[in-house]
Amino acid sequence: MRDLGVGFGHLMKGQRWVARHGRSYGFGLLPGLITLALYAAALVGLALWGTDFVAWATPFADDWSSPWPGLFRGFLTAVLFALALLLAVLTFTAVTLLVGQPFYESLSERVDRDVSPDGTAPESNLPLLRELWISGRDSLRILVRALGWGVLLFAAGFIPLIGQTVVPVIGFFVTGFFLTEELTSVALQRRGVRLRDRLALLRSRKRLVWGFGTPLGVAFLVPFVAVFLMPGAVAGATLLARELLGEETRDGDDDRSDGGSTDPAVSPGPASAH
Repeated sequence: MRDLGVGFGHLMKGQRWVARHGRSYGFGLLPGLITLALYAAALVGLALWGTDFVAWATPFADDWSSPWPGLFRGFLTAVLFALALLLAVLTFTAVTLLVGQPFYESLSERVDRDVSPDGTAPESNLPLLRELWISGRDSLRILVRALGWGVLLFAAGFIPLIGQTVVPVIGFFVTGFFLTEELTSVALQRRGVRLRDRLALLRSRKRLVWGFGTPLGVAFLVPFVAVFLMPGAVAGATLLARELLGEETRDGDDDRSDGGSTDPAVSPGPASAH
């Protein structure tokens, strides 16, 4: 049970870290705002033209007697929009991390330097495009795994009593695990830890992972909250990655910088090589 509290503690420490570093927080918000704007535009477009798309995709219903074509297509439009919302929730973190790779990479490095006893941080020796490719490929693999769990839990939801009580709880823990994987990938990929090894590392400390990711996943259900928590979540995930790897971490509360308005901006460029 101790690991649950430690994981939640890293989540809170990450939020406190960005609160003390105003400019880093501001730069960390940009990817989430960009992703939110893209998703909002897509959902608005679906709301405006979803009915036309469904009508185009169901020409066989044209000959049905009224009111069945309208009811049938209205139902399909609602299902389509609900699926789009579900997909947006499942992919928001992955897409935000992909869009904000340079920003979050720099933010994670800064956290590492701040809490490292010697003031250094592991740095990637890969070009930015290579990092983006690896991040996108791994995110797609994680999404496939998450969708598999989603289908399984959806089917289990029809089991009387269990489907309405146990299954939702399991769903939150599964969401927390995959959310933590996505967030810690920023720091772990910079350390050269591959996806298979990252998953094994996270499974070895499941309670720690759940303590970090499950409450964050619940918070992300609230509209727009994910945008504002993402910078702190990346910072906290960096601390969590150090915990998983057994790296020594000093108390970041005695920050070397002045914090707040004097915090130097995070440069959205690729990490330099060793």
